[in-house]
Amino acid sequence: MRIKSLFLAATLGLGALSLPATAMAEEVFDAPVATRQANERGLQTAIFAGGCFWGIEGVFSHVRGVTSAVSGYHGGSANTATYRQVSAGGTSHAEAVRVTYDPSVVRYDQLLQILFSVGADPTLVNRQGPDRGSQYRSAIVPVTAEQRAVAQAYVRQMGASGVWRSPIAARVESYQRFYPAEADHQDYMLNNPTSGYIRRWDAPKVAALRTQFPSLYRERFRTG
Repeated sequence: MRIKSLFLAATLGLGALSLPATAMAEEVFDAPVATRQANERGLQTAIFAGGCFWGIEGVFSHVRGVTSAVSGYHGGSANTATYRQVSAGGTSHAEAVRVTYDPSVVRYDQLLQILFSVGADPTLVNRQGPDRGSQYRSAIVPVTAEQRAVAQAYVRQMGASGVWRSPIAARVESYQRFYPAEADHQDYMLNNPTSGYIRRWDAPKVAALRTQFPSLYRERFRTG
């Protein structure tokens, strides 16, 4: 059984759960600003993976210029693109988020910086927070050649920056098909604000977004 399920079972029904001040999602980093930017116009799509999709969707739904953030699965086949199968492991899928954004408001390289500053630790191999398995890997999935060039340059830049004490494990993966997750996994943070898992692991990411990127932070929208 996945660790997230165990954590949820232990905290269901606790209501106003009191957490210690040290209960942060992940260490917050000051990820480097990308030296290369994508030349994009009009609404664009990006796909990111960084552990449980609840938190990544929650973070990007608070970013100015993002018009949609959809939780889903990427990297495997259609017949295994279900929460039950992906969370059990062995499907090649990663829990991922498809982000639609306006590059005149927020650029692709800024989305990468947000992902690895407050969304996910790029040095962790097949895990984030309490979740373990390749389905929780950190990955950038470019959907255009321009995005791929920026993503590859940014991963190299992160490795050379000295910000992280461990090697960068985040990968740039080839785009396959993105499969939206089931309805109850969309807007999960919005719909489950008192969940113990959300409060412990994901709400601090949104708080860090507000602190580190005030000019890009906005109150969230309902993606559904």
